[in-house]
Amino acid sequence: MRFLVVKRRTIIIAVLTAVVFALAITGVYYTGAAAIYSNISPKKVPIYSVETDEKAVALTFDAAWGADKTLGILDTLEQKDACATFFLVSFWAEKYESELKKLAASDRIEIGTHSATHPYMSKLSKSQMELELSTSKSLIESISGRKVNLFRPPYGDYSDALLNVAKDQGLYTIQWDVDSLDWKGISKEQIASRVVGKCRNGSIVLMHNDGKHTLEALPAIIDGLRAKGFKFKTVGDLIYKDNYTIDHTGRQSRS
Repeated sequence: MRFLVVKRRTIIIAVLTAVVFALAITGVYYTGAAAIYSNISPKKVPIYSVETDEKAVALTFDAAWGADKTLGILDTLEQKDACATFFLVSFWAEKYESELKKLAASDRIEIGTHSATHPYMSKLSKSQMELELSTSKSLIESISGRKVNLFRPPYGDYSDALLNVAKDQGLYTIQWDVDSLDWKGISKEQIASRVVGKCRNGSIVLMHNDGKHTLEALPAIIDGLRAKGFKFKTVGDLIYKDNYTIDHTGRQSRS
């Protein structure tokens, strides 16, 4: 009798173990391997780049601190017949109102928000996220006279909750797939080489308006990309506004 009880217990444990293992494998498959195989991420993802047959890229500049090179960047873009998207932090927009108005006056410039106070957004509560986006959006729009519908998270830091809040406020969340590394203080040659060498159709390039050598590198970036057949678009003109999917790498495609 004892043998039968032990045997039955062993069988039950074996069956339960098999069930748990099967469920675990199924969970991994549908949230991991299957997601990657089908290019659908189980986690919400911002737009890092765009799948397109068009040889087009978007140059972007984050503005959070200084402004002494900002108008030089604008002049270069106008002289080189190129365009760009600037993501502004509220306190920058307020402090450098004159520069913002000049950016907004140019039809080569698109303006988005980079938050109100440049925090790690994923660490905030939902109400704090909402405040960061709504106040920055409102301030930038009031100074620039431009509608804001693009958002770049500070430090590239985001969460599903943040993406939901941004969407609720009519904002597309934008990252990048080409980092110029201008924030590291590397030379203008290194910056230009990185950007020109790494861009592909639909790339979004990260730069900073106060990068030590960004302004110096910009002419070579524009000339180098143009020599490779690329044209320039603002982020808003590059991305799809509806009927799209985003894969696990953040590459946006027409659905």
